[in-house]
Amino acid sequence: MKVFFGLIFFIAAAYWSWHLTHGKSYQGLNWLRHNWQALILLLISFSLLGGVISGWFLLGLTGYWGWHLFKRQNYRGLQLVKHGWPIIVLLFTILIMFAIPGTADATPKPTVKVETVKKTHAITVKNDHKLQALQKANASSASSLKTEASDLTKEKSKVDQKKAQNQKDGATKATATTAVKVGDNPSATDLADRTYAGEQTITVNDNHPAFSQDDLSTSQGAWQRYGNLDQLNRVTAANALLNQSLMPKSKREPLNVDPTGWRNKKIASGWLYNRSHLIGYQLTGQNNNFKNLMTGTRSLNAPEMVTYENQVAEYLKADPKHYVRYQVTPIFKGNDLLARGVQMRGQSIGDDTVSFNIYIFNVQAGMTLNYSDGTSRVAN
Repeated sequence: MKVFFGLIFFIAAAYWSWHLTHGKSYQGLNWLRHNWQALILLLISFSLLGGVISGWFLLGLTGYWGWHLFKRQNYRGLQLVKHGWPIIVLLFTILIMFAIPGTADATPKPTVKVETVKKTHAITVKNDHKLQALQKANASSASSLKTEASDLTKEKSKVDQKKAQNQKDGATKATATTAVKVGDNPSATDLADRTYAGEQTITVNDNHPAFSQDDLSTSQGAWQRYGNLDQLNRVTAANALLNQSLMPKSKREPLNVDPTGWRNKKIASGWLYNRSHLIGYQLTGQNNNFKNLMTGTRSLNAPEMVTYENQVAEYLKADPKHYVRYQVTPIFKGNDLLARGVQMRGQSIGDDTVSFNIYIFNVQAGMTLNYSDGTSRVAN
């Protein structure tokens, strides 16, 4: 709007000057004496247009005036100086305007500053709220992670203790010795008749694996064999001569096989059952093999079975020439669909670094299991 009115005043001043020069034929001091109104109009125009814009208009006016005196009036020498002295004044004014550009627009606008401050304050407050929300979420996540890390540390400590004890005498910390004739393995029926008495893992045959010399032969290299399902679709024994060459190279995929007795549900400590591998995935890479999966309680699977699996895995990883004869047999009673427990035997070839024969009861603290079909209830 200021530029518009500035142009109007500038055109009015230019017309007035032209009228005095051409219409009235005023020259020199006479022109200046009658042209004070045009000067006022020019001053108003300059104040509205600002320094740089006014400078360009004055530059155009100066050029036109000089051209008019030189070409139209044919003034030369002193006569040109006499009638053209205003050009010098205009040029001097133009130099000042271009030397200090934008002075007319440099005045700060308090209202704009106030609005900017308000907007900045609003944005800052909004960002503060977001920051506080993020900090609160991060604090919650950090607390949760800290709790999980603490639980994992405790679990690792428990497994390490069981492993150390196992390496010492072939059984977990909560292992009781079963009196069995040295060199003989009890039958599946005998093991199924064993009664859980508070110790989930017990040794069998004084912890001697009792493999024959043929069982311990490495002439065929590493191998693994899984028994066929029985008439009730129950899993049977799994045997292997383990070596580093059988260990998996790829990441384990989710399990989708439902073994017999799979009546899983959530309890206070988590899921009641696991799909338990007879020969652990870390040893052979067998995952969704229905001949290698049974329904086992969470505690049977980990830490009980995992303790021995980790011992074997560490031995195999130590040297590619290491071998371990390994057998895992699920123990069912009668026509039960849920195993009563699992027998694990392991013997390293050439030394006794790995040597155990144990039986793990398929039980879960605080729960009563119906072995006939896998249903369960909270213990009284």
